[in-house]
Amino acid sequence: MYPNRKSALAAAALLAAAAAAVAGCGGGTAGTTGRSAAGCPAVLEQARADVRKAESTDSSWTGPTTGPAAVPGKSIVYVAQTMTNPGVAGVAQGLQQAARAIGWQVRVIDGEGSPAGIQAALSQAVTLKPSGIVIGGFDPRPTSRQVARAEAAGIPLIGWHAVDSPGPSTNPPLVTNITTKVQDVARISADWVIARSDGRAGVVLFTDDSIPFARTKADLIKQRLTACPGVELLAYENIPIPDASRRTPQEVSSLLSRFGGKWTHSVAINDLYFADAAPALRAAGKPGGGPPANIGAGDGDPSAFQRINSRQYQAATVPEPLSQQGWQIVDEFNRAFAGRPASGYVAPVHVVTADNSGGATSWDPRGYQEAYEKIWRG
Repeated sequence: MYPNRKSALAAAALLAAAAAAVAGCGGGTAGTTGRSAAGCPAVLEQARADVRKAESTDSSWTGPTTGPAAVPGKSIVYVAQTMTNPGVAGVAQGLQQAARAIGWQVRVIDGEGSPAGIQAALSQAVTLKPSGIVIGGFDPRPTSRQVARAEAAGIPLIGWHAVDSPGPSTNPPLVTNITTKVQDVARISADWVIARSDGRAGVVLFTDDSIPFARTKADLIKQRLTACPGVELLAYENIPIPDASRRTPQEVSSLLSRFGGKWTHSVAINDLYFADAAPALRAAGKPGGGPPANIGAGDGDPSAFQRINSRQYQAATVPEPLSQQGWQIVDEFNRAFAGRPASGYVAPVHVVTADNSGGATSWDPRGYQEAYEKIWRG
């Protein structure tokens, strides 16, 4: 078949390279660039299906409809990681609304984003001797002394994004931790990039490794992106949230210089990175609709919705139902005060874009307030 050994070896090498390309892309067909025509067909097909499901606007309440009547006369202190974090602030607002509905008192203490500030805020909360304390968006481990004081005083703790998983925790001692499932949020964020790019993207990932929840989310996003060989993680940007407004514009300018047109998509563990990235992208002449096309893997604050709705440097978010989660904190405390277990409710994953937002500036399941108020009335 081949006139000489050299030609045969060359042909064999070409066949081996082609076979490797097909195997690496899940059986895809080679395109003109040498990649699979769709990056990874099986992964791409699944990503598209999952994103379509997550973008559905059917958000009827699937949470608890039964539980104990309101226990009167309680007080809650919400210790915030930093109120400059829109997710933390949004939950605080929902908590205050729910407290008014049930007839309790709420106080918010801002940890201002630093370890010392958070420790001082939690110490102050314990000193106030409330009925319960909320760990609002920070890792409880560096505050173990304050947590131990609260436990010794018999003050129950509920976390919001305090640990990686939803539900009760023994270490740290939490009645429950309220969050969407980080695995679901991470996967759908990565799947959105895979689906939108047809399996070919250059991605920058923004995160805050000082927050265990965020670090886990970022690691899971990275893992899912690697499922498609046509998706390349260009950079992993570890920017603490309290430093985001100062550092993000500089980092974005540097990334644009380094990667240019290779940078097609971004994922951030929190939408606020895109608020800080927008000026640098605008100054570089990048269009508001991308590239890069940006998705926030939480928290879905109003400013993120505004950027999405106006197609200005953010295309999507995977929102936490921030107000509902504030109401859930109150309901979970009420269950604990009544000697009942946590509800176990976890909000479903959802993706918001300009095409399905309906112009809204937040996302919450329909009917949650009415459901909780009916429970508390008994």
